[in-house]
Amino acid sequence: MAADVPIFAFYVRGIIDLVILFLALVVLGVSFVHCLTQRADGFPAIGTLPKGGWLAILGLCMVFCLLLSRQTIFQMIGIAAGMVYLLDVRVGLRDLSDGKGFW
Repeated sequence: MAADVPIFAFYVRGIIDLVILFLALVVLGVSFVHCLTQRADGFPAIGTLPKGGWLAILGLCMVFCLLLSRQTIFQMIGIAAGMVYLLDVRVGLRDLSDGKGFW
């Protein structure tokens, strides 16, 4: 009975790593595609990095998540970068295009 505990723990950790990897790839994929479809002149207008900078950050995070799938620190950095884009930059670009922004 006690010999099965480490095997179960590694199985659970593997499942958690896969869930985090899937979450990171979904967040990064959505943010990368959204960044690709936006106009480049909107990024400086809201006071953020240029479009190329965001594409580089999101693309590199996605590549690191795919290549280093067992290193969850890179997945967490990727999730953080994607969420910053989705929760800050995307909202600013949407407000800019709708004309509802504070600028």
